[in-house]
Amino acid sequence: MNKIIETVTAVAAPITEKHGCELWNVEYAKEAGNWFLRVYIDHPGGVSINLCESISRELDAILDEREDLIPGSYTFEVSSAGVERHLRGPSDYDRFTGKLAEVKLYKSKNGQKIFLGELAGSRGDGVELDISGQRYSFEKAEIAYVRLRIGSI
Repeated sequence: MNKIIETVTAVAAPITEKHGCELWNVEYAKEAGNWFLRVYIDHPGGVSINLCESISRELDAILDEREDLIPGSYTFEVSSAGVERHLRGPSDYDRFTGKLAEVKLYKSKNGQKIFLGELAGSRGDGVELDISGQRYSFEKAEIAYVRLRIGSI
């Protein structure tokens, strides 16, 4: 499965760049008995349906040529990373410093698993949040996910 993601990432990156986009993420997952290949993109001016469609057509043609890459059938989608996107690590934490974010932990810390606050950047492989003027640090091993949120605390 990792080989599929790595190969699709390598093929998709130049296509998304050609369209002025950033390749945000590639997922290959089984859901309800069906396989899904999802390519998430970002664009400074926003992601339109037409942009997703153009990238999808180009990438799908290349993937169809490489029949040995993905065995069996799957559903292919190209989509926006979304405004409430999951952040991938320290470079994203630093990039979105000052934005509202949600940190979900695997295990409770101080009696809670979900923290909502302003991203204060990365700390090693982890992330820091400012919540009501107090700084909270979370290590990579304890984080289930970090994602942007819309709204206010």
